[in-house]
Amino acid sequence: MERIEERVSKIVYGAGDIEEGFGSSSFQVTARCAIDILTAKLRIADAELYLELGRNVLVHTDGRLKSAESILSKCRKKGYDPTYENVQEKLNDLIGVRAVCSFEDDVYRMAEVLKTHKDLKIIKKKDYIKTPKSSGYRSLHLIVEIPVYFQEERRWVRAELQLRTPAMDFWAGVDHQLRYKKGKEEAVLIGEGLKEYAQVIAELDKKMVELRRRIEAI
Repeated sequence: MERIEERVSKIVYGAGDIEEGFGSSSFQVTARCAIDILTAKLRIADAELYLELGRNVLVHTDGRLKSAESILSKCRKKGYDPTYENVQEKLNDLIGVRAVCSFEDDVYRMAEVLKTHKDLKIIKKKDYIKTPKSSGYRSLHLIVEIPVYFQEERRWVRAELQLRTPAMDFWAGVDHQLRYKKGKEEAVLIGEGLKEYAQVIAELDKKMVELRRRIEAI
């Protein structure tokens, strides 16, 4: 049985509305379809690049839906009214797809090919590769909209696409794992070390591109 404190928290922070809205079958099915469609478009872009380059650039993809807990946490952080309608309007990363590409320049190649797809709209671009976050995080973020045909209507569904290299993906995974549920002082110490290693990984990405180009020139 749900405790009184939990019910009060849901009323105060809008958790009930969030859980009901984003837990509904309609949203879940639409969101999963959006992930499948975006993943398929990445594979198509990879096939296009294979014809151009003679090699695949896509290593792997995965998708996720933001949890109600994460949605509420972000609303509190940004000062948004946590209602279902407001969250859909304000948050761009309710649906997320991550695509790992072989090399740093492949990340930009993939983004350029996706721009040519008429049934995909790029709403916003954040380049954390050229301008990393203060933590050292590097990735190319695209906020996109794709059409999902469901229940006899077309819905333009928004999603966040993260494009990165295997090295960037490794760093991001370690960053999340080491910081998770740590105290403030511990997080600061961990962050200092990770920021240093982020620069090492950035140099590695550049060297791997240089090596590939030398091999291609042979």
